[in-house]
Amino acid sequence: MSNYIPKNLEFDQPGRDKLIKGITTISKAVKSTLGPRGKTSIIESPDHVGGMTITKDGVTVANSIFLEDPVENLAVQMLKDAARRTANSAGDGTTTAIVLTEAIIKAGEEFLTPKHNISEVVKDINSLSQQIVESLLDQSKEVTPSRLLDVATISANNDHDLGEIIADAYNQVGKNGIVTVERSQNHMTFATVTNGIKIDRGYTSNLFITNQKNDEAVLEDVLILVCDQEISNILQIENVLKPVIQQNKKLLIIGPVSTNVVQTLAANVVRNGLKLCNIMPPQFGYKQHELMQDIALSVGAKYFSEKTGDDLSLITLNDLGHADKVISGKSQTVIIKDNQMTEDIEKRIEDLKEQQSNTEIVSDREFINERIASLSGSIGAIYVGGNSDVEQKEKYDRIEDAVCAVRSALEEGIVAGGGVSLYKVATHIEDKNNGVAGKILASALRAPLLQIYANAGLELTKSRQEKLMYDEGYDGLNVKTEYWGDMYKMGVIDPLKVTKSAFLNAVSVATTILTTNVIITHARAKE
Repeated sequence: MSNYIPKNLEFDQPGRDKLIKGITTISKAVKSTLGPRGKTSIIESPDHVGGMTITKDGVTVANSIFLEDPVENLAVQMLKDAARRTANSAGDGTTTAIVLTEAIIKAGEEFLTPKHNISEVVKDINSLSQQIVESLLDQSKEVTPSRLLDVATISANNDHDLGEIIADAYNQVGKNGIVTVERSQNHMTFATVTNGIKIDRGYTSNLFITNQKNDEAVLEDVLILVCDQEISNILQIENVLKPVIQQNKKLLIIGPVSTNVVQTLAANVVRNGLKLCNIMPPQFGYKQHELMQDIALSVGAKYFSEKTGDDLSLITLNDLGHADKVISGKSQTVIIKDNQMTEDIEKRIEDLKEQQSNTEIVSDREFINERIASLSGSIGAIYVGGNSDVEQKEKYDRIEDAVCAVRSALEEGIVAGGGVSLYKVATHIEDKNNGVAGKILASALRAPLLQIYANAGLELTKSRQEKLMYDEGYDGLNVKTEYWGDMYKMGVIDPLKVTKSAFLNAVSVATTILTTNVIITHARAKE
């Protein structure tokens, strides 16, 4: 009886009403942030800088919400999960997902009657959802450099300056490149791009430092040894150390080296002018093994691994890789190499892309993406500054979302933004006479555009409604400028992946709530 926990049960429509109330509450808080004229939210929390955060980020607002009523709060948690899944898969679109979820539920309440078989209707909704995704795919266009700037600007809450920084970084690193977001040490926001490999490990001894001002070990025209076997005795690498010293070459050792050997190497750097640096292998376990394989392939080295039974004592100069330059700091090392892309590297990248497409776990997909970026040889970093901690945090969130949105756009293309692409699909669904499921989805698909209008204090006139529904092309209203025209040409665009993910996750949550008949929660103590 020690595990006995009393429960409260809610049934049928009264229970669903509470779920819907929870959905409506969180949606009201989040949807006001949608669009270029969306409103800002202030959140009180000891977890945020200065005890509060100021944001237009939908998922940040959603994650801060917990309701007192347990049933209403269950709905909130379901919607937050949908928002997080959208953010994890596409990097943006959380607010759209929440708006669509509420709209599907409200449309379901409007069009569903007791005579309808809810299970059959949900089946039809799921079937139509796939058609809607295909229709969005048909609308999509490839991302050009100018459109890349538009995506970045819109995703950064229409901040053109930030959009330029993000777009420029991606234009430099390329489609397969990776762009990270980090905090700047001053008020400036800027980007750096490195053509090479970034390893999250720094030098193992301060005596390897060659640039005292920056605390960096900098070597040019460098030979590279890659291994996962601990070098516990200097004699293990005698076959490469001797010719390196004799020929006055430079050497980077990427591998575990015992303290005694590090001290010996460092002493030779100081006393005899040996030009050398050592860093530990990145990551751990299987990730380390795969990253070390990638590094070896990228620099043209043989990877000496315990897992494959390699004997490090047999290593020669021919087994070493090469880089134009190595910059090793306290916590990271950048290997700058030539721009040559070998057939082996290209094949590895293609294999990784295929592996990524068959992987559903977000963390594994991100790891594979990092490997692809590393092999492709381009690394970008955006350093976010601000005049205050609160400003920096808000800007950091915006840039992080925008970076992910750009990545999604590069992966799958773009569609007309401002809710226009979804509005166009709604008309198509209605014209096909898809019954009550079609009515529910058509009504819901128009909700994002109407919410963007509402947040801007605008109304959709009958004439423009008809144009949206029946005119060819993708004309719509740029809410920021209030100019009517082709959304693609005006740069009002969204990543297809973002729009698709938001819609599918919304359908998942909404249909679950519409088919719920029993809600069980822990009984709360009464005051």
